[in-house]
Amino acid sequence: MNINMFPTKGNLIAAKNSLALARQGYDLMDKKRNILVREMMDLVDQASTIQTEIDTTFRAAYEALQQANIEMGIHMVQDIAKTVPVENTVKIKTRSIMGTEIPLVEYDKEASEGTPNYAFYSTRVSLDEAQKAFNRVKELTIKLSTIETSAIRLATNIKKTQKRANALKNITIPTYEAIVKNITNALEEKEREEFTRLKVIKERIS
Repeated sequence: MNINMFPTKGNLIAAKNSLALARQGYDLMDKKRNILVREMMDLVDQASTIQTEIDTTFRAAYEALQQANIEMGIHMVQDIAKTVPVENTVKIKTRSIMGTEIPLVEYDKEASEGTPNYAFYSTRVSLDEAQKAFNRVKELTIKLSTIETSAIRLATNIKKTQKRANALKNITIPTYEAIVKNITNALEEKEREEFTRLKVIKERIS
């Protein structure tokens, strides 16, 4: 809107409506940004906790695997590893947080882990422990990847929302405030001139 637009009551009403809309838009953007920031910070905390658990579980898994290699032989463990089926129990959907689409991963833990694909009589407990630990790592990794992807998307949307909020606060709102002020001043000056003119006419008639 032109800041030097013609000063009429119609334009003043339109400018005031636009100013109110811009202020409302800024408030909504500010609230949206705050909600997204809280969501992202919560995800960051979750990611840190899960990453710590992954590190611990990985160490336990490799220690168990190393023990299984010692007790059963590396070649036998490798042969058993080749029989592990391809993972097909992970499904990815999405959910929305203030307009931001983030992944919602469904993982069928029971179907994925199920019954071990090796005979118990020819293996050792260390292999069972290694499988259990690596399954846990897989589950945690799925959760971590979901959280990290969600956090990245939220951060991107926060940046966009911040830009829009800044544009409203620093450009749009001051522009409409200036328009309202200019038109108001012009109309008031016009009313004063009209009042003076009528007063002079009235005095001449008297």
